[in-house]
Amino acid sequence: MGEVLIEVAPLYAKQRNAVFDVARHVFIEASTKSGKTTGCLVWQLDQISKRKGHHWWVAPITLQAKIAFDRAIDMVPEALVKRIDRRLQVIELRTGSVWSFKSGDRPDNLYGEDIQSGVIDEASRCREEVWTAVRSCTTKPRSPLRVIGNVKGRKNWFYTMCRKAEAGEPGLGYHKLTIFDAVDGGVIHEDEIAEAQRDLTENIFKELYMAEASDYEGNPFGAHHIERAERPNLAMGPPVCFGVDLGKAKDWTVMIGLNSSGDVCSFERFQHNWNTTTNLISSIVGDIPCLVDSTGLGDPILDGLKANDKSNFIGFKFTSSSKQQLMEGLSLDLQQSVFQLPSGVLSSELKAFEYKYERGLVKYGAPGGMHDDCVCALALARAQFRKRSEIVWWR
Repeated sequence: MGEVLIEVAPLYAKQRNAVFDVARHVFIEASTKSGKTTGCLVWQLDQISKRKGHHWWVAPITLQAKIAFDRAIDMVPEALVKRIDRRLQVIELRTGSVWSFKSGDRPDNLYGEDIQSGVIDEASRCREEVWTAVRSCTTKPRSPLRVIGNVKGRKNWFYTMCRKAEAGEPGLGYHKLTIFDAVDGGVIHEDEIAEAQRDLTENIFKELYMAEASDYEGNPFGAHHIERAERPNLAMGPPVCFGVDLGKAKDWTVMIGLNSSGDVCSFERFQHNWNTTTNLISSIVGDIPCLVDSTGLGDPILDGLKANDKSNFIGFKFTSSSKQQLMEGLSLDLQQSVFQLPSGVLSSELKAFEYKYERGLVKYGAPGGMHDDCVCALALARAQFRKRSEIVWWR
């Protein structure tokens, strides 16, 4: 068939950047009324024009999928439509593509078919099995996927995957759209914000309109303390001490330097072989005091760093009790607002960090599948800074 012009709703800049991110799998935490549904419908229609085959939109239940299905019908030109099945919520196109709007209430029914693009809508309200199933359907054709939803606490797979994407894991993209972005983009009037703040509790408003998780029980630092310490960028000034957490296997090596005020002024995060890692740490740290993770395989790395009489490198072995003391020191520093840190991967790991009581012991770490390398490096740096301050005091 000949060319058909498709007119779609214009997207504001931040909305377009989110849905048209070049990453294959993109996670978007978005406020209500921010245009996430419209944006992803436009994106998927664009995919349909480029990739012939099956395209899925999956929501928690059929009625939620129907909202997007009804909007899609209005977007697709009649000249492109071969058949519309309102019972199954399917749009067949004359190009040979099929656009299906499915329910995720029975994830096992989602397996088996290769799809050319996918959208998981209201992801924070979908079961994790939905993500697993839809993700598997994109494997063979290596097709793109958009995962969108409101924030709904932090103890769910969507929140965890968003933190992974925000941390820059390969193949993943991350974006956040708030109600203020929607106001700036002309999607909604600012009066809506005042009404929502008046009618809703603070926690619900933060989740629905600011895309901020309010469920932080189990976090030893306190979200408001972390947010109070956050700044857009690294602090100024040369580092006076470092903390280094060494990456093992799939983990990251993280180096954090603090200036004379104790603020984070240097941040490095990388994955290299041990030889490259040793040389890189040595070149960045120089003669500055540095507390290094020497647990397990960290011992020979520390020996390499201490070569040539480098006494500024000090080892720290992580055990349940030593990690507890380290994290309680960091928690106290955050609660007392004694230093600043940059937003991004570091603050994201701090917010996701948690403690659990198991068999009478307190265990600290990242949720399953996530990293805590940045948290450990920061805690080491702060411990070294406190030690430095004590030395200066007694002099």
